[in-house]
Amino acid sequence: MTPDRFGMPLRVRYVECDMQGRVFNGHYLTWFDMAINEAIRDIFGDYQVLLDGGIDFVVAAAELQFRQPARFDDELVVGVGFEPVGRTSLSSRFAIRRGADLIAEATMIHVCVDAVTFEKRPWPDWFRERMSSAC
Repeated sequence: MTPDRFGMPLRVRYVECDMQGRVFNGHYLTWFDMAINEAIRDIFGDYQVLLDGGIDFVVAAAELQFRQPARFDDELVVGVGFEPVGRTSLSSRFAIRRGADLIAEATMIHVCVDAVTFEKRPWPDWFRERMSSAC
């Protein structure tokens, strides 16, 4: 799986930087969340398709490695790629780049839940099929 299957352009905003002039660490997870939602939108047309299909997903695990700092006004691309869908889990890999420079990498595991009860459940076949053909 390559983390560059889907890419989301992003310009670092001043509000995302700390007193050291670097992006505050917590914003990276926000950016990964934004990127996975854009990838889902690209694959399914709209996130609402998942909710209308009775499913949603939540983060079960996240691991992040910082390679070098991002700073105010940097133009970045947040890339995301997916592993084959598990029974209830979806593993994704992320890379944030500034041109050719790698800024950060992450892996996340999301778990499928019922859109109403938020109880863990298997991914439906239609989700698996669409993800398989997209990735």
